[in-house]
Amino acid sequence: MKKVYGTAAEALDGLLFDGMTIAAGGFGLCGIPELLIDAIRAAGTKDLTIASNNAGVDDFGLGVLLKTRQVRKMMSSYVGENAEFMRQYLSGELELEFNPQGTLAERMRAGGAGIPGFYTRTGVGTQIAEGKEHKEFGGETFILERGIMADLSIVKAWKADTTGNAIFRKTARNFNPPAAKCGKFCVLEVEEIVEPGTLDPDHVHLPGIYVHRMIQGEHEKRIEQRTTRAA
Repeated sequence: MKKVYGTAAEALDGLLFDGMTIAAGGFGLCGIPELLIDAIRAAGTKDLTIASNNAGVDDFGLGVLLKTRQVRKMMSSYVGENAEFMRQYLSGELELEFNPQGTLAERMRAGGAGIPGFYTRTGVGTQIAEGKEHKEFGGETFILERGIMADLSIVKAWKADTTGNAIFRKTARNFNPPAAKCGKFCVLEVEEIVEPGTLDPDHVHLPGIYVHRMIQGEHEKRIEQRTTRAA
């Protein structure tokens, strides 16, 4: 099975459609599948529902899809770095489903494992719990959260072999593996693709069985918050 493609547009060919749900990796400004996001922007696919920890910033990451009004709904846990996100949400142009960060990661993991829902204490007694089923276990109240099963997963790895076995660096590992697993189809972009047998199996974070297509590319290294002091 051919998995390595030449460009992001080629890797996404035949997978995009209006109104689809996309699970996107990334944590802050690291581990963002920026090449695939740019290809989605160029394709003009619209009315997207995107599940991702955050929405990048105004001119990077998922922020570029917000700017072009291709996103209808975000399922996120943190949106504080994106002014356009805030403007669209407050003006009623963008639907937002807030999730506690751990709940969002577990919803993706559950979806990838074929688990339709799970109960958690997180959010009980808050707006997060409104409209959700409540159940008591051991004398404590839990709320039902549903697993996320996306039409497409787009994720970014540091290194992978040609079969799709992937390694993520540091905090890029927080959301990329669960995001990769919860999509019906997963496209991976990688900083470096190597031959099978090159990676230590004990270091692999995402087995290649989850990856359908992949690309290698050059990536921008951004710093989310730069703090300096006078010399």
